[in-house]
Amino acid sequence: MFRREVYIKRRARLHGLMRSGLALFLGNTDSPMNYPANPYHFRQDSDFLYFFGLDLPDLAGVMDFDTGKDWIFGNDFDMDDIIWMGSQPSVRELAETAGTNFTGPLSKLEAVIREAISKKRPIHFLPPYRSETRMTLGSLLKENPCQMKASASEKLIRAVVMMRSIKEKVEIEEIEQALAITFEMHTTAMKMCRPGIKEQEIAGIIEGIAWAKGAGPAFPVILSVNGQTLHNHDHGNILRKGRMMVTDAGAETGMHYASDITRTTPVGGKFSQKQRDIYEVVLKANTESIRAAGPDMSNLELHLNACRIIASSLKDLGLMKGDVDEAVEAGAHALFMPHGLGHLMGLDVHDMESLGEDFVGYNDDVKRSSQFGLAFLRFALPFKNGHVLTVEPGCYFIPQLIDRWKAEGRHKEFINYSKLEPWKDFGGIRIEDNILITEKGNRVLGKAVPKTVKEIETLCSW
Repeated sequence: MFRREVYIKRRARLHGLMRSGLALFLGNTDSPMNYPANPYHFRQDSDFLYFFGLDLPDLAGVMDFDTGKDWIFGNDFDMDDIIWMGSQPSVRELAETAGTNFTGPLSKLEAVIREAISKKRPIHFLPPYRSETRMTLGSLLKENPCQMKASASEKLIRAVVMMRSIKEKVEIEEIEQALAITFEMHTTAMKMCRPGIKEQEIAGIIEGIAWAKGAGPAFPVILSVNGQTLHNHDHGNILRKGRMMVTDAGAETGMHYASDITRTTPVGGKFSQKQRDIYEVVLKANTESIRAAGPDMSNLELHLNACRIIASSLKDLGLMKGDVDEAVEAGAHALFMPHGLGHLMGLDVHDMESLGEDFVGYNDDVKRSSQFGLAFLRFALPFKNGHVLTVEPGCYFIPQLIDRWKAEGRHKEFINYSKLEPWKDFGGIRIEDNILITEKGNRVLGKAVPKTVKEIETLCSW
């Protein structure tokens, strides 16, 4: 946990933003993997962590915006719990570390909510993403659990997004710690990228680093020679010379702050000329985007600039044609980059995605596009000092997508379909870094993971 003052200050700010009613923050509970006594590894709800900091199951927090009181509800361990799990702090002791003065058992939480309902007081809560949370909310509020997401408080969502979007100094320090772990994960994967090695072996080893140095991976490791599949969690391939391995992996710290880095490594450590050509396209989009990012622009602008770089470079290689600006405006480049440039990152790798991407990355002035590719941009708003986000351009050759667009004649004025046949088995390339927006521009976070052709080939020659 951070110092208790951090959580006191955060809750005080939320009190000032909300002013009336109650806010109910349900912490996560253990979730069974295949039977009740064999749960998945526990991961606390990020919003509960942000405001209360307590990383244990079966807790709930309540903020009363009318009285100014903050509560922690939970049941103290009994002897059976202690026998199996060991001694634990009391709920009152836990509340003290979080800076709250009011506690009670979970049965008291029910009474508090019943009283609020009887007085017709507003009860604010965030969209639930776990079925057990929906069931608990439904039981407490006497509503259909299936309707809980729709009934979530927009006012609370907007207040939480406003607060969590801007990272405090202590949060940035945690993200840097996560990136230190991630540096080791990626450099290990790059060194292991040799013919005859199974993807699963590399994925298992770097996931082990995440567990050994932190609180595990920030998301399931993406590691595959089939880099044209954006989120490929299959690790069944044997590495062969002539392929490239895309590794998209990050770690969580003990306090659950995330990192998210992607590197693409040629199997055997040497790029072919064809691989180098596309790699340099993506690298240029990555480095130019990082150079340009700052508080005087938006991530939408940055994304479109990256798309123009990719389209222009592919035109130079004979794979695209026509006017680059017109091609990007039409969305023709999305055949090769069908995703957004980046997303906010913090306690969640896709920060606050559970609250709704449109609340996080869009507003009344900036609406999400329906255009293929651009529609997947998770964050489009102007940058602010304190934003932490990913920059992750890519270039992919997806055979099924190429065939479909070619058959439909889609964007044939911008795409040289006749030149694409030899590229359909190429795979994909993605290069991703994490940056902090500052008053003067941005700062790349973490120790630099090798990403130039020379750096990668040098590292892999050990």
